[in-house]
Amino acid sequence: MRRSRSRNVLGTALQACSLDPMTGYFRDGCCETGPSDRGRHIVCAVMTDEFLAFSKGQGNDLSTPRPEFRFLGLKAGDRWCLCLERWREAYKADCAPQIVLEATHEIALERLELSTLRAFAVEPLDS
Repeated sequence: MRRSRSRNVLGTALQACSLDPMTGYFRDGCCETGPSDRGRHIVCAVMTDEFLAFSKGQGNDLSTPRPEFRFLGLKAGDRWCLCLERWREAYKADCAPQIVLEATHEIALERLELSTLRAFAVEPLDS
């Protein structure tokens, strides 16, 4: 999997989140960010039906295909770079999906404690 020059929440090189489906603000597989990424798509999350329903209820339907944007829609088990604040909202609503620490950008630590992130951690795909 592709590796970025940025760091993850563990302080090591940011790993790719998913290449299938292709994720990331820059659609390069990584939860990388930049000045144009106002949503900060930096949390590598493993989708669940519960979270997808929550996100749809918040006005961000991630499960419905949008072919005009080359978006096939997500399903449970897919890994996706979520907006930091959407993950925090789901956490507060008790339906936050698990995350891949190695693929979650270190900027997430500005708004979340590492201990909170660790409580939702799953193994990266290439471990």
